Amino acid sequence: MKLIEQYLQSRTDQVLERLQKADEFWYKLKAEQLETATVIQNSSEKLTEWDSDIIICGGTLGIILGASLQKLGWKVILIERGILRGRAQEWNISREELNTLVELELLTTTELENAIATEYNPARIGFLGGKDIWVKDVLNIGVDPVYLLETLKNKFLAWGGVLLENTAFKNATTYDNGVAVSTADNTIKTRLLLDAMGHFSPIVKQARGGVKPDAICMVVGSCAQGYENNDTGDLIYSFTPIINQCQYFWEAFPARDGRTTYMFSYLDAHRDRPSLEYFMEEYLRLLPEYQNIELEKLDFSRFLFGFFPAYNKSPLHLPFNRILAVGDSSGSQSPVSFGGFGSMIRHLKRLSFGINEALQIDSLTQKDLALLQPYQPNISVTWLFQKTMSVAIDQKANPNQINNLMNGVFQVMEKLGDDVLKPFLQDVIKFIPLAKTLPLVNPKLVLPLLPQIGINPLANWSLHYFNLALYSILYSVGNSTHSIVKKLSPQQQYYYHRYLDAWQYGAGKDY
Repeated sequence: MKLIEQYLQSRTDQVLERLQKADEFWYKLKAEQLETATVIQNSSEKLTEWDSDIIICGGTLGIILGASLQKLGWKVILIERGILRGRAQEWNISREELNTLVELELLTTTELENAIATEYNPARIGFLGGKDIWVKDVLNIGVDPVYLLETLKNKFLAWGGVLLENTAFKNATTYDNGVAVSTADNTIKTRLLLDAMGHFSPIVKQARGGVKPDAICMVVGSCAQGYENNDTGDLIYSFTPIINQCQYFWEAFPARDGRTTYMFSYLDAHRDRPSLEYFMEEYLRLLPEYQNIELEKLDFSRFLFGFFPAYNKSPLHLPFNRILAVGDSSGSQSPVSFGGFGSMIRHLKRLSFGINEALQIDSLTQKDLALLQPYQPNISVTWLFQKTMSVAIDQKANPNQINNLMNGVFQVMEKLGDDVLKPFLQDVIKFIPLAKTLPLVNPKLVLPLLPQIGINPLANWSLHYFNLALYSILYSVGNSTHSIVKKLSPQQQYYYHRYLDAWQYGAGKDY
């Protein structure tokens, strides 16, 4: 009997059936068989009235941005296809990032502490054949999504927001001065539509035209009780060579109801890539070795699985006026990140203030809104990292080449100190730390990878690396010219602020 049948088949939460359903979707994605419907139409006419300033489709993460915009004084309608509630699985983040919710006055300090389910230190980084590295205060906070979303939902409603649960987005029509959003039961008119429905939003599918993702992060895991040691975590860890053209990486976090462990791998969407069932079987096979415990001693409260697509063409600029993709819909996370909660929190202030300014002056054309999801070189440079941590389906590779490279890179960053190591671990790439690291990495670890990487990706990376330095300079210069900005028109000020945001975040200066 397979391990997934032994541990998943008899569960009452139908996890095996959900896993198989996800695999059907994964198969269609690989085979480019996903349906792409036209859900956005354009009209040259005008609306005579609006029901709101903003409609947000997708409530799980949309409520965070929705509460922020409602507090700024805009009338927000939030559409959620189910009931808006948090899941049992905690979201891990660093405290400094989480404090954004207090800065924006969405939570009090007491509420923030109540939202924290777990806090631990230290966390480990380690790879086969190398030594372990330990860091503190990185992704060491476990947030309770149930409490957090319920608290934000109640505040959103108290501030005048409208929540439509069990209401699925159907389609929308853009007009010269607004958007009419249709659900199964109603049509709602707004000045601006925000798509927070995730990677596979129907709006995103239409905009991308059914193009297959350039990269995938495959993730499986569980939360279980029974572990003897649950005081530390793992940020990224590996103890096996390349298996079936996949390098398995692991994460582990103490949770309120046990210990959460993930196994993930970076790959492409080739037809021959393994199924989620395969990865779950591998996870269960290797978990005892990873955590030094027998499976029989574990009491699994839940199993987790999914895959996160990434596109070279990101962040996504929707080809529509008055519609903006936010969160995972925008593809604004790096290809080595899971996105989700952490990405939304990182960009929350930027998006809140930017959307607020766009609404104030009605700068809501496709060109205007594209500035709210700008090109960011610090995200684009990570495509090379993703490529070095993955293996093509037909590639002949040294089984330990990825572990050897990761050991070499992280040993250099550890020697350079927390100013280099910690931002990188939080998916923030900065020019000076990267410039310090690269020359010190052993060329013998890098040179064998060049044929695998290819000339074009390497050339593209060089351009992003140059822009990373350029954006650092532009932000320093632009941030010192506030006196000039006051003389600009509101439209010009909007463009100035968006470019300044792009330079700041694109250079990792928001860290």
